[in-house]
Amino acid sequence: MDTIKKIGCISIKKILYLFSTIDENKQVNFKTMRFLKAFKEFITKGNIIDLAVAVVIGSAFGAIVSSLVNDVITPLLLTPALEAAHVQNLDKLTWGAVKYGNFIAAVIQFTIISLALFITVKAINALIKKKQAALPTPGPSTTDQLLMEIRDALKK
Repeated sequence: MDTIKKIGCISIKKILYLFSTIDENKQVNFKTMRFLKAFKEFITKGNIIDLAVAVVIGSAFGAIVSSLVNDVITPLLLTPALEAAHVQNLDKLTWGAVKYGNFIAAVIQFTIISLALFITVKAINALIKKKQAALPTPGPSTTDQLLMEIRDALKK
């Protein structure tokens, strides 16, 4: 381990030292190995990876909605209101120090994002219901069948 490669300005040795103790012979102890194994298990769980993908997609979706509000909705729908206020840009709508134009843009973005999420959740719920309806309903168990036969025999 004499030739430890550098990662940026932090060496692997320094990173390992933060999470464990390294003995005099520059050997990493088992505490570090347990930490790295636990970290690997944690990071490779399905929920963590799903969450990371959701964050990336969410940030990309936020950029799309911001562009939609700033570049499409504001020029097309809010132009008459902006002209009445003698303003060219929604960001310049102010009342003293209060920038209510930015607030209006944020409300529009929130409305679009919440509508998109509502439609997505509704579509997913419809798919789940359709999938559950397609599944065959399980018949009675063998015990229940036997009890029904006994009941029917007693009725005769």
